[in-house]
Amino acid sequence: MSGPLIVAIPSKGRLKEQVEEWLSDCGLPLKVTGGSRGYMAGLKGLDGVQVRLLSAGAIADAIDAGDIHLGVTGEDLLRERGEDLTGRAMLLRALGFGRADVVVAAPQSWLDVDTMADLEEVAHEHLVRTGRRMRVATKYLTLTRAFFARHGVSDYRITESAGATEGAPAAGTAELVVDITSTGATLAANGLKVLADGVILRSQAQLAASLRATWTPAQLAAAERLLRAVEARAAALGRATLSWPAGEAREAGMREKSVVDRLVAEGASRRPDGLLVDEAVIREHAAALTQAGLGPVAVSRPDHVFEVTCASFIELKGAISDILIKK
Repeated sequence: MSGPLIVAIPSKGRLKEQVEEWLSDCGLPLKVTGGSRGYMAGLKGLDGVQVRLLSAGAIADAIDAGDIHLGVTGEDLLRERGEDLTGRAMLLRALGFGRADVVVAAPQSWLDVDTMADLEEVAHEHLVRTGRRMRVATKYLTLTRAFFARHGVSDYRITESAGATEGAPAAGTAELVVDITSTGATLAANGLKVLADGVILRSQAQLAASLRATWTPAQLAAAERLLRAVEARAAALGRATLSWPAGEAREAGMREKSVVDRLVAEGASRRPDGLLVDEAVIREHAAALTQAGLGPVAVSRPDHVFEVTCASFIELKGAISDILIKK
């Protein structure tokens, strides 16, 4: 018998709060089992789904290992597990929170080092002068090696960080760092500056699917229901419906068809009660309708917009077609 679709979300901290807020906003509030400190949950209104509460790092590990079907974690954690991310996981939706950049930071006292090209020169000079490679403190070994290789920096060695990475240069355990930052304030407070072209990854929370998990038709169906709810809410944000009384006279009907056809050609979507438009063009499109003699034009904001197709589900279904258990 097919088991449930297993979805993992962060178990603590601000990221947990943001994920719960996002799920609730999508109409899928979390229902924790086993008390307030329980680590298993479900989603109200969505059967066949088991939610596991894990650390962000454990979620990335579980996606990579195929122990869960879907998970919400930082993109930096997913990409750190290897450059072949597309063979292990699929990023279904960027969630717009949990933002932080993985960056290369050097001491502010290095006045002549502002770019990766400058760093390449300094690293070589350091090796010639001291006989030792420049040390880079980081928790991001994979991302650092790939980024430095792309910029031709080879005269360095990684010192794996187990604590506060930004403090390594001041402590004398490294010359520079690769670390994650939201504002750069902590780096600056430790006498460090981000190189002008030293942003390795602009990370944020991602809803990701494992391509190494065992998938069944029932689990895929549950994933479709979840993804349709997520996409419907995303489609509604920043959009509005414009509606107006139907024209009774033939001339009014012709004017209506003409202006509506033009607005659809410009990106609006037809709806039985009017047009669905982006928020940025509400006034412009409403003016076009009223100038054509249509109105009054009312503006309403939908909670969800369920489209016929679900792009993220179609992409997921195609990616797991070869590993789907057909029973």
